[in-house]
Amino acid sequence: MTTGGFSLGQPTPSVKATTIIAIAFEGGVVIGSDSRVSAGASVVNRVMNKLSPLHDKIYCALSGSAADAQTMAEIVNYQLDVHSIEVGEDPLVRSAATLVKNISYKYKEELSAHLIVAGWDRRAGGQVYVTLDGLLARQPFAIGGSGSSYIYGFVDAEYRQGMTKKDCQEFVVNALALAMNRDGSSGGVAYFVTIDKDGTDEKCILGNKLPTFFDE
Repeated sequence: MTTGGFSLGQPTPSVKATTIIAIAFEGGVVIGSDSRVSAGASVVNRVMNKLSPLHDKIYCALSGSAADAQTMAEIVNYQLDVHSIEVGEDPLVRSAATLVKNISYKYKEELSAHLIVAGWDRRAGGQVYVTLDGLLARQPFAIGGSGSSYIYGFVDAEYRQGMTKKDCQEFVVNALALAMNRDGSSGGVAYFVTIDKDGTDEKCILGNKLPTFFDE
């Protein structure tokens, strides 16, 4: 699922030209992204981390206008912090995704952003949600950004039920590597975060350390 960015006058920094991905496994999720941010034909940031924490065990992957996506993530992060204090426990992943969906729908004419929300909670374990323009759908995995169009066949062929945490980490890294190789608007380094009941584990793989494939 891809989204568009916009510009007013001079091109605005955009993570539309990106690749984001998330996948759930038994007991958690893995969420990942590339790191390139562009404004028009120029790369303005080579190593932006597009994985933004919404709460301790809930993250989102950003695509669209960089400013819009980051602002949405910051608003939801604040609202979840307040919510968790009010209820006295960690928020549900679906609650985070619903907040993103509500903002996305309410301001769909003004904002250009698509956030994939993924995380773990005590009630439903690992979960992945897509939230484009008011849509809220739970999926076993999700991809987004311009690079996603190059890897639909790969993820459809490689995904299978019952994948382990290690399988999912390899799935995310390989998908990002393929997209970054094919999509001129994706690149830099690969970030991915593994989230389960024990917490989060953040990793960064340099571009020259990513897996290589046939044409490389």
